[in-house]
Amino acid sequence: MSDLIASDLDFDGAKVVDDLNRLLRLRTTPIGMKLFGSIEEMTQIPRIRRPKDIHTTDQIVGQAARNGWTVGITADDLVGAQCSTVIGLHPRNEEWLSGDRMTGVWYGTAEDAAAHQQAMDVVPYGQFEAMAVSPLASGRLNPPDICLIYATPAQMIIFINGLQWTGYEKLSFSCVGESACADSWGKALSTGEPSLSIPCFAERRYGGVMEDELLMAIPPHFLPKVIQGLEALAGNGLRYPIPSYGVNNDARAGMGVSY
Repeated sequence: MSDLIASDLDFDGAKVVDDLNRLLRLRTTPIGMKLFGSIEEMTQIPRIRRPKDIHTTDQIVGQAARNGWTVGITADDLVGAQCSTVIGLHPRNEEWLSGDRMTGVWYGTAEDAAAHQQAMDVVPYGQFEAMAVSPLASGRLNPPDICLIYATPAQMIIFINGLQWTGYEKLSFSCVGESACADSWGKALSTGEPSLSIPCFAERRYGGVMEDELLMAIPPHFLPKVIQGLEALAGNGLRYPIPSYGVNNDARAGMGVSY
């Protein structure tokens, strides 16, 4: 899709959010995430908050998405290496790769726990010292590295249809199970590609993610293309909310319009 995306420099977060809310009726604030090479660079973000307590990355993301805050963190603000490694603030060292803290809790054997750690998509260590999240509409990250969009399955499939309107590609997403932040922000940050995830137990318990929400992590330059696709689909009558046709009705009239 690289030949069909706009430059990040053209990204207008406030307009993108207005369009997404109009076309998809999102309930949760779309946010951005950005990594910084130095703590000083991160602290220059306007009106940024710094945690007074120790949190999970899920909580930091939730503070932006649920509270509308702009928050910046370092590895010292996070509860452990599982969180900080995903965003490149801690190395994938031998202890982390062992997964010993998950053995017998999330996985039945030490081998299974280690396989899970190995499977996680993470940002390479050594480039960054800090990370910040902020509502997209604020424009404070200008632009973010990735955008995080929470939506119901019905909203999300229409979003993906918009992404595929031009420059079609089959999209493949992963599921590591617990630590699903590796499937969303870990994968999108490390690959530069859109990545859909099923938020895990920790994201729902600590990050405030609702039961019916999926998470799309996507670099900002894809979003104008998504909105263009959503507008085109809406013009064809393919829009959210998806009206129920009825399980007992003759399908031919409806199918003749949609297909």
